Amino acid sequence: MTPRRRRPAILLRLAVVLAVLAGIGLTALGPATLTGLLPYFTIQSNVAVGVLAGYAAWCALRGRPEPPSVLKGAVTLYITITGTVYHLVLANPASPFAMAQPDRQPGEWWGNQFLHTVVPLLAVADWALFDRRGRLRPRYAAWWLAFPLAYLGFALVRGLVVDRYPYPFLDAGQLGYDGVTVSAIGFALAFWLLGLLFVGVDRLLARAGTAQSPPSAPASADPPAPVRPASREPTGSG
Repeated sequence: MTPRRRRPAILLRLAVVLAVLAGIGLTALGPATLTGLLPYFTIQSNVAVGVLAGYAAWCALRGRPEPPSVLKGAVTLYITITGTVYHLVLANPASPFAMAQPDRQPGEWWGNQFLHTVVPLLAVADWALFDRRGRLRPRYAAWWLAFPLAYLGFALVRGLVVDRYPYPFLDAGQLGYDGVTVSAIGFALAFWLLGLLFVGVDRLLARAGTAQSPPSAPASADPPAPVRPASREPTGSG
């Protein structure tokens, strides 16, 4: 990363860290305890993006190599899933999985906005502006599904133990395991397509960066002709 880009990258990544801390702290002021928040994908993805942003800021400050693009792409995808699912599914009255939005105190309301809106936007901006381009491959979109699938297993096993599920589309008590399977396949397909979108945007930004880079001076086809020293004729005496 060039020195000119290093400072804004550090500032943006510190803003991500602060937004994550503010979001979790303000949300914990409500009825949910800090340990009660941990089972939610929202909190886990925010913690992941906050840790990675803090590490990336340290790397930029010390001039160290950036985190691997495949890792940053994965974490950015997960926080994008958090924001997208919240706004289009959970907080959308037209969605079949809409959750009743309680009347929140101002602090809790801001915490919810930080976790579901501010942090995803800042994380995507960091990825788009400062990540290294042209390193993502289409197969990564399938690899990135590993964490959401692991979270699905965790939520179902935890639901068997505590008889409570974090999201309505994972509620096996209401939907049955067949219904959860159908919704899980639908979400997995949507997340895979979203991952492919990240790969496509990465390639477009790589091409745009290549097109904007100044062309190198063309090499001359023929080498320059050697310069011969002028010959001197001997002067005769007589």
